[in-house]
Amino acid sequence: MTYIDKEQELDLDFEDLQDFSQPDASSLSSGEIGNCDLQKEEDLSEIEELKKELDAQKDNYLRLAAEYDNFRKRTAKEREQAFIDAKVSVLEDLLPVVDNMDRARDIDDTSIDEFKKGIDMTLKQFYETLELLGLKSFGEAGDLFDPNIHNAVMHVQDDNINESTVVEVFIKGYRVGDKIIRPAMVKVAN
Repeated sequence: MTYIDKEQELDLDFEDLQDFSQPDASSLSSGEIGNCDLQKEEDLSEIEELKKELDAQKDNYLRLAAEYDNFRKRTAKEREQAFIDAKVSVLEDLLPVVDNMDRARDIDDTSIDEFKKGIDMTLKQFYETLELLGLKSFGEAGDLFDPNIHNAVMHVQDDNINESTVVEVFIKGYRVGDKIIRPAMVKVAN
């Protein structure tokens, strides 16, 4: 179907279309013109109000975005500072042990027994410090084997020992609260 066919099908005249066009200013009365001007002024004032509201909302958005960015930076800095403070606290607790080790190294005229006694005392102090920090050791011969906290590196067949019993501990395990720092390396009876 061509354009001409469509026009005939619609049966439209140019004169029919003029009825729908805007009236010109000469055909309007002065009251109607005044109403159009008032309507234009109201529309313009409404547009100005909407622009002001949009500017205010944009300003609020920018302020909120800046506040969030500052909050994010501040919490990152606080988190980093808390991590540093925790490390400093642990290191302060370990310094007396380091001091005793330095003293032991500097002693020249000591018998082996006295030296060993000093090392034992320092090691005891070190374990006490670790315990104060929440570190607990585990893994003793005779414990029931638990794959969550033990690492079985050897197995032994022995009818005199109950099954799944820790026979020997090669390296103790350590935990802080419920978190396993290192599992115990053990020999287990089958």
